[in-house]
Amino acid sequence: MSQSPRYLQIKQYLKQHIQSRTWTPGFRIPTEIALSEQFGVSRMTANKAIKELVAEGLLQRSPRRGTFVCHKKAESPLMTISNIATEVTERGHHYSSKVINQKTVTANDDTALKLGVRHGTPLFFTQIVHYQDQAPIQLEERWVNPDFAPEYLAQDFTELTPNEYLVQTCPLSDIEHTVEAILPSKRISTLLQMHESTPCLLLNRRTWSNKNLISTALLYHPGDKYKLSSRNQV
Repeated sequence: MSQSPRYLQIKQYLKQHIQSRTWTPGFRIPTEIALSEQFGVSRMTANKAIKELVAEGLLQRSPRRGTFVCHKKAESPLMTISNIATEVTERGHHYSSKVINQKTVTANDDTALKLGVRHGTPLFFTQIVHYQDQAPIQLEERWVNPDFAPEYLAQDFTELTPNEYLVQTCPLSDIEHTVEAILPSKRISTLLQMHESTPCLLLNRRTWSNKNLISTALLYHPGDKYKLSSRNQV
């Protein structure tokens, strides 16, 4: 018999079921009373095991409903540009996308300022929803200067991402990021299949290649399913 503290035995028991995906995200785990009876310990001991897994982000308590296995948030690095399709597959999930728009538009005041062109200049525009296991995790709205990527609209963006194509065509030299939390519009919440009252992470991004301003993008993420991370070496 294991000599580790009883609460650690309970914690390991719960963790094994979660990590093996015997209990999938959204599964309601046994109650503290049930666990205390199963392991022959006090309810306080069972509570300590659950409390630590909540702190580790594996479990989530819901008042009057129980304790549930968490839906692990997707994560992207903030200080670099990575291909979202690669991120999803490296996490062990299935990636897919849906192209909503792929067309030529004219620059309005906002996009003209962001891309450093005149108002009314023709720009390439794509609007794509990216999915992880059929759940939308990002809405990408991107404007591209045709002078630097003239074949952009000819691409099949269900086979490769705009990021992947632009990195191949216009090697990245500089990026600019700003992040804000917003409440999504009805249009955005519908595309991301989220409630309008749920916060949304909005990443504003501009990219340069050899000092040429190539594209500007708005990347919307469901705040309850996604996080952005940053790590600096010192």
